[in-house]
Formats: sequence, structure tokens, C-alpha cells
Amino acid sequence: MKGGGGGGGGGAVSVTTGKRRWRSLVIGVLFLVILSMLVPLAFLLGLHNGFHSPNPNPNGYVPVHKTSIVSDLKIYDKYENSETFNHAENYRSTRINDLVKKLAPNISKNSKIAGTVAATGRGGVDENENCELKFGSYCLWRREHREEMKDTMVKKLKDQLFVARAYYPSIAKLPSQDKLTRALRQNIQEVERVLSESATDVDLPPGIEKKIQRMEAAITKAKSVPVDCSNVDKKFRQILDMTNDEANFHMKQSAFLYQLAVQTMPKSLHCLSMRLTVEYFKSPSVVMELSQADRFSDPSLHHYVIFSTNVLASSVVINSTVLCARESKNQVFHVLTDGQNYFAMKLWFFRNTFKEATVQVLNIEQLNLESHDKAILIHMFLPVEYRVSLLNVDGPSIHSKMQYISVFSHLHYLLPEIFQSLTKVVVLDDDVVVQKDLSALWDINMGGKVNGAVQSCSVSLGQLKSYLGENSYDKNSCAWMSGLNIVDLARWRELDLTKTYQRLVREVSMGEESKEAVALRGSLLTFQDLVYALDGVWALSGLGHDYGLNIEAIKKAAVLHYNGHMKPWLELGIPRYKKFWKKFLNQEDQLLSECNVHP
Repeated sequence: MKGGGGGGGGGAVSVTTGKRRWRSLVIGVLFLVILSMLVPLAFLLGLHNGFHSPNPNPNGYVPVHKTSIVSDLKIYDKYENSETFNHAENYRSTRINDLVKKLAPNISKNSKIAGTVAATGRGGVDENENCELKFGSYCLWRREHREEMKDTMVKKLKDQLFVARAYYPSIAKLPSQDKLTRALRQNIQEVERVLSESATDVDLPPGIEKKIQRMEAAITKAKSVPVDCSNVDKKFRQILDMTNDEANFHMKQSAFLYQLAVQTMPKSLHCLSMRLTVEYFKSPSVVMELSQADRFSDPSLHHYVIFSTNVLASSVVINSTVLCARESKNQVFHVLTDGQNYFAMKLWFFRNTFKEATVQVLNIEQLNLESHDKAILIHMFLPVEYRVSLLNVDGPSIHSKMQYISVFSHLHYLLPEIFQSLTKVVVLDDDVVVQKDLSALWDINMGGKVNGAVQSCSVSLGQLKSYLGENSYDKNSCAWMSGLNIVDLARWRELDLTKTYQRLVREVSMGEESKEAVALRGSLLTFQDLVYALDGVWALSGLGHDYGLNIEAIKKAAVLHYNGHMKPWLELGIPRYKKFWKKFLNQEDQLLSECNVHP
């Protein structure tokens, strides 16, 4: 009986426990339902502005919301005494500086603009030149695309708002001006509301002229009231400082976005590369180069070497070279790329023919190189560009001049080992366009020199001493440019310049400088006294950053070099120079239209 009784009691307890569990579960569900309703409501009411994320974006980008001067001016209404206002202003300045540090382009460590060199001088430079020294070609682009403000009414409203806010604190402290204080406050609030909803004159609501007149009348009356001018002056200076901070912040943010745009592969080009790679593996039976393998190592032919990861860019280089040649059957092109773009390159040059010229695509990651040091250099194979900003003293004035010089990358110093059977090659960057026959380059006697290149005498080696050090070299010697280079591989092997370059790279200690900065010193010193200066008509540089090039000089040049950030295949490319590149693009390929490639 006791046992039975015990069993019955246990059943009652389990039922009670089960009811409690269900009750707890129901309460928990109801709590979650209520919470799910309250959270969206809180965001709708704007409570989320009080929540601060402890960490920035994991990718290193800080989301910046679009702000205006109008919304930021509301700070002044809340702080009557200077101590409280200064605290708020310091907080805002700190916040802007933190964002600027994250958004500003890191010029000294950028892979494409590894350094800025400035010669000492007297006096100062103007605002545009200071901008150019700091942000480079972004300032040139901004100057060319600057738009005049046509929304005069919006501008007038903003100006009125600035003046009204400057006078309002002083007027509000006068007991006898209660009516004017209310009028100013009401007009300020109305103009704030209008500007928060309207960015152009078209967006302004009807009757805006009356609001402008009422605000003008209130400001006129405020100016007639005797107030402490120092307080008004202080408010104006505070507004000016805040506006300058805002302008500086947006300038750095815009420069960052510009750098991001010019250094990121466009979506259409990425699509083309991916589509070609997929199509390549759909056709495994395609054999591309076996029948022409003997031409790749024939030293009697004209061999051109291109380092590139850009399918379209390398295609334009080859197509322009072939179309401008008197005969193409003796031309052999070697395109060196990485494993990611190798199959896309292979299929593209199989689908497209270039008269009788031969094209070989090599995957640099699969080359069997004997030197143990080469494994370190495999990752750096594109030509390296440097932005050099020079201050030229001309009497009482100082002018800044920005130049882009490009030199060989680490991988260029493997050419004698990659092409062991060849004695001479012409190296072309993938951002060039050929306009004339280049066969005459093979007849040039370089007199024992190794590297035939066009020199940039606007930049001397002495001006680059911060990178080259105090080594024994001619300070007045001109820097040379990559883009179009005749390389005597036989003489290179005789002098063992690869070992010289590697020794210079190991010796240099650049602190936090990038490997590209090391390449500048190594390249210029390796070829010291070994550069054969080509005539300037062979190559014209600057089409990727200089808006002021003469069109006649462009048409006369044998090779156009788009050195700089504004490459012709980018949306930000210089429009008046794009046509020289675009006419050599094979736009009939179906994949170009499918990937929306429209340079």
C-alpha cells in the first residue's frame, strides 16, 4: 500500500512539474514576442542612436553616414557657455580625426604609390599644389570634374542659417529681445527642416521665397541690436572651424574612395576573367601551343615580354603591336601571369588571333627556377609605379610638379633565367598602346648597355637620395622609365645583374617601407651606367595622370604609356586619352557584351 501510495504521489509530482515547465515555456515565448515587437519600435523611434558598437567593421572600413553642415550646426544651440561647447567640439574633432585616419589613403605604404619625394624650397605653395602633394592624382581628377554649384537658393538658405546661428546666442541673452529670440529660433528651425529634406533648388517646397524673406528680416533686425561683437565673432569662428573640419574630412574620404576605385578590378573585368576560366575547363581537349613551341625559343625572332593579370590590357598591347607592324610573322609574345588568371589568358589568346604573331602564356607560379631566392620574389611581378612630387623654386614662387615613374619589379630580374635561349627581348607594360612599328628597336646598337629605356629627366637620382641613400652614383643622372624597354639578356648574364639586384635588396633597410620601395632603389642602382637612352619619340608617358598632354605629341609617339592611376580601362580614366586605347580592343567577342565590358 505504501509502495502504491508512493507511486501515486510521484505521478502527481511529475504532472505538477510538467505544468510548471509548460508555464515557463509559455512565459518565455511571450517575452520573446514582446521583445521582438519592442526592438523594431525602438529603432523606429531613433533610440538606436544611443547604442555604440564596440568594434569597427571587421574589414577595417568604418560606415560613415552622410551628414551635412546643417545637421551638425545643431550642436551650437545646446551649449551656451564656451567650456561646454569646447568639450563638444573637441569630441567631434576627435571623432572626425579617428574616421579620417581609417579612411585616408596611406600613401607611403601603398603598393602603387610607394613614396612622395619633395625637394626643399622657399615660400609656400597654393592650395591645389598642397592637395597634389598629399593626395596625388585625386586632386587632378577632382579639379577636372569640379561642378559649379547651381542651386543658389539652397546656398542662400545655408548662408542665412550660419548668420542666424551666430547671432542667436547673443540675442537670446537679452531679456528685452524675447520676441526677436522667438523669431530667430522659429526661422532657424524652419530652415533646418527645409534643408534636411532638400539638397537642390528643385526639391525646395512652395513658398520658400517667403521663408527666405522672413529669415532675412530677422537677421537684419538682429544686426541692428547692440550685442557683444566678440561673442558673435566667436560663434562665426566656431562655425568656420567646424566647416573646415567637415570639408577636410570629406576631402580625405573622397581621396580614399578614389584610391579604392582605381586600385580595384572593375566588376566587368572580373566577370570576364571568371567566364573565360569556366569556359576553359569546359573544353579540356583544346591544345593551344604545341605546334608553335619551337618559335618560343627561337632567338632570331622578335620576342616581346608582358607581365599582366589583366586580360583586356595585355590583349590591347599585343593587338596594337601587331596591327602597327609591317609584318607580324616574326613576332612572338610571352605573357607572364599568375595562377589565378592563367587559364583565362590561355583561352582568350586561343579565341582571338593576332595576324601571324604567336602568343605564349606562362604561369609564373609553375616555372622551374633554379635559384632558391626566387620563391620569395614570385609574388611581386608587376611593374612598380611611384608618385614623385617635386617642389621647383622659380624666383619668388614655388611650383609643385607631380610625376609617376615606373621601374621593374622583382620578377623582371628573372628574365635571363626564364628565357634562357633568348639574347634580346622587348619588355612592354600592360598599360601601353603601340602606335608605330617597333621592328627598328631590334636594330639599335646599345653599345654594351643592358637596358634601353626612355629617361625621365624631370626626376634626377639626386632628388631620390632619400631612397637611394648616399651610394656612389651620379646625382644628376636621369631616372629611367619602364613601359618600353629593350633588354640585352646576353649582356645581363655576362654582368650577372640578377645577383647584383638581389644583393642591393638584401642590403637595404627601409624600416616600414614596402617591398615596392625597395624595388625602386634596387632597380635604379642595378642599372647605374647601364641604361641606353631611347629617343623621346619612342614613348610618351603620363596618359594615366596628366590632363595637359598635347594631342599632336600623342599622335607622334610610337608608344603611349598610361602610367598613373587613371588607367584607360577604368571608369576614372582620362576621357580624351581613352580613344587611343579603345580602338585596339576587340569588342566583337561575345563575352565582352555578356560581362558588360564597355571601356
